[in-house]
Amino acid sequence: MITQEELTALMADLESDRIERTESTNKTDKFCQAVCAFANDLPNHKQPGYLIIGVDKDGKPTGIEITEQLLEKLGALRSDGNIQPLPVIHVAKMSLNGGDVAVVEVQPSDLPPLRYKGQVWVRVGPRKSTASEQEERILTEKRISKARSYDASPVGEAAIGDLSTSQFQAYRQEVVDPEVIAANHRSLEDQLASLRFFDNQHHMPTVAGLLLFGKNPRFYLPGAYIQFLRLPGTTLTDRPDDEAEISGDLLSVLREVEARIKANNQKRPKQTSTLRETSVSDYPDVAIREILLNAIMHRDYQSNTPVKLYWFSDRIEIHSPGGLYGEVTPETLEKRSSYRNPVLAEAMKALGYVNRYGYGIQRAKAAMEKSGNPPIKFEPDDRTFLATLPGRAA
Repeated sequence: MITQEELTALMADLESDRIERTESTNKTDKFCQAVCAFANDLPNHKQPGYLIIGVDKDGKPTGIEITEQLLEKLGALRSDGNIQPLPVIHVAKMSLNGGDVAVVEVQPSDLPPLRYKGQVWVRVGPRKSTASEQEERILTEKRISKARSYDASPVGEAAIGDLSTSQFQAYRQEVVDPEVIAANHRSLEDQLASLRFFDNQHHMPTVAGLLLFGKNPRFYLPGAYIQFLRLPGTTLTDRPDDEAEISGDLLSVLREVEARIKANNQKRPKQTSTLRETSVSDYPDVAIREILLNAIMHRDYQSNTPVKLYWFSDRIEIHSPGGLYGEVTPETLEKRSSYRNPVLAEAMKALGYVNRYGYGIQRAKAAMEKSGNPPIKFEPDDRTFLATLPGRAA
């Protein structure tokens, strides 16, 4: 984080494109636009940008109170999902001559262009604006030149014809601002590349592009499916009552899995009073959903092993190949988030399958507790991540 002396020196330069000052504490749109612009780093400073809350246009503190609630609100700019892909920010309270200020330090992103509510924001001198087509192309090329996640990597031998154009256009309508689409005259390849679904340098779809819009993703990614088993007993030695290999583009996979969950999650009568009873499911739907989405979003797609959903008579097991990733450990499982597949995570958020990053496991655990089920058991290792959801007591 920047020091007080460094911040004071930077604030003295009123023309700097690495700093934005504001007196307001509640203009969330303005804050997000600034974070997005700094993360895109169009001038290629390769240095952090700073949003300073609680100063006037001359850089002098206004004397507002910097509360814990304000700092939490600023920290949430990273995880609320409106800026895609996720920016790297640090938030702190600092004391300057004349009063306290809140500082949001924004690191340059390795995955530009970042978008806020479908628009790409950049710094142009001391002001910010939405990016032109040429500026967005520059940001896309910058991303290609840097190290990439596996889901943003090109898939050898795949071609644009392996993608469903209609599905991509429907997705684009959801995630890109309508005004941007109306003014856009770029080729289909450039449109796909700007969202990290196509690699213009190699003229190939990326892993994420094939997963989301591929006509046959398993042809190139053999492990990209879900193995579903519904078993009558408590072991895999029982003959399954229902089994399937659920594959295809991600939306089709999620729709079929949802239908199978609804069909198998039986409702049982529960007495609520002497004369009344209600129906309750063996498992809360939200718990199954959150753990399964977590498995799909964070799995290792380089593995030929599928995600496994095994539904026993007394429990559900969800196996995700790849184990924990990045800075997440068994001890920090509910406190930290690292994204093995940031492009896929961005798409799932845009499509409404993820509400807020980093809260899925917490929501699942809370739902299980509320419904009276025993706690979820997590068993991560180097190769897989197993989550076991125990059924309700009879």
